[in-house]
Amino acid sequence: MRKIVILGAGPTGLGAAYRLQELGYSNWTIYEKNPYIGGLSASLKDDRGFTWDIGGHVIFSHYAYFDNLMKKFLGKRVVKNMRESWIWLKDQFIRYPFQNNFHFLPRDTVLECVMGIINIKKNSRKLKNFEEWILSIFGEGVSKYFMLPYNWKVWATPPRKMGFDWIAERVSVIDIERVLVNIICNREDHNWGPNNYFEFPLHGGTGGLFSAFEPHIKGHLSLNREAVAIDPKTKTVKFADGETVEYDVLISTLPINELVAGLTGKPAGVQRAADGFHWSSSLVVGLGIEKPCPSNKNWMYFPQNDSPFYRVTYLSNYSPNMTPRPSSKYFSFLCETSYSSYKKVNKKKIIDETIQGLINSKLLTKKDLSRMISRYLIDVKYAYPVPFLKRDRLLGIVQPFLENEKIYSRGRFGGWKYEVGNMDHSVMQGVEVVDRILTRKKEKTYSWR
Repeated sequence: MRKIVILGAGPTGLGAAYRLQELGYSNWTIYEKNPYIGGLSASLKDDRGFTWDIGGHVIFSHYAYFDNLMKKFLGKRVVKNMRESWIWLKDQFIRYPFQNNFHFLPRDTVLECVMGIINIKKNSRKLKNFEEWILSIFGEGVSKYFMLPYNWKVWATPPRKMGFDWIAERVSVIDIERVLVNIICNREDHNWGPNNYFEFPLHGGTGGLFSAFEPHIKGHLSLNREAVAIDPKTKTVKFADGETVEYDVLISTLPINELVAGLTGKPAGVQRAADGFHWSSSLVVGLGIEKPCPSNKNWMYFPQNDSPFYRVTYLSNYSPNMTPRPSSKYFSFLCETSYSSYKKVNKKKIIDETIQGLINSKLLTKKDLSRMISRYLIDVKYAYPVPFLKRDRLLGIVQPFLENEKIYSRGRFGGWKYEVGNMDHSVMQGVEVVDRILTRKKEKTYSWR
């Protein structure tokens, strides 16, 4: 029986581990560098009793398998929320998506957006990048006020340096009939998207779902174990504590660039390709306030430059157990600011700048500062795998080499395909790669080709 080693106990690693256990396969171990499981989908509790997710997450699914896991692990211990997503622009909040609701903005802005849509140039020239795609789909006005500034803030990458093949269901495109009906009828329009309703664990934040994997992988899980080197020839992994373990097949959920950096004996061309991967990082600021929650909003987008963050979540609205007891006395914000080699931030000032941005956006008053009893900062090195222009070409160099060495790199950063990087996608990447290894069943979710 071949020894299977899994690196990383985030959603993909846990999906792979659970599937091995489910199939009755016994010769495997999963290693995690942190003292907890869940990866980017873990949740952390501070000393004041607030629970913080590592970024804004909602749980929705494209898979019956993932749905069944949710039911098995959480049962009825979930909260079903109707999406309340908003955009802060021109000193007011309007509903998301912007292109369906910009008619609530000042008239000159509405006119600019409508004229931009009317004047969209339909031509046969091939689009070169995400910026050109945005302008060709939304026109000058919508692009100027929301699409271009927001995407710069969230990706921390110029849209002209990004591809656009990843978009699919991620972005609501222009429906001119719908836009006109909304304007003429003065209709608020927000029933778009795959997560119009979403479920959330009643306890433990998003991590409440992934901590439920632990009893099913007990005896195979090894925490506080950081892999530092991999030798594909001897099929060994060396850890930071000095121990070396052997494997026959390796499933890695490490960022693919770091995986390649740690490989001995790799070709120079593979290393050059791995060095070309680009990502954004995130500073996640959690703020706990001793005051009843003043809003039923879930999350809000911020394209303007009067705040550092691109998204703010009323995390306490997801479940009553995200704050200390009694929950009616408290609420919490989760605020996300991106950074990268293109976009710098001052980490020492980010909490103060975040608070000022909330005041600028009328989400906090200066009186609220005396009620702020928790300030929490999470620095996320890898937040978004940017779909940069050469991504698929570089994946086509790195992934065949890895698989030839019996190394399967999967997950949000292991596979580096944002379009299949949600929690459900990530779990299923782990499940499906195990099925491929053991039964040669073709993977459906992930492909580098």
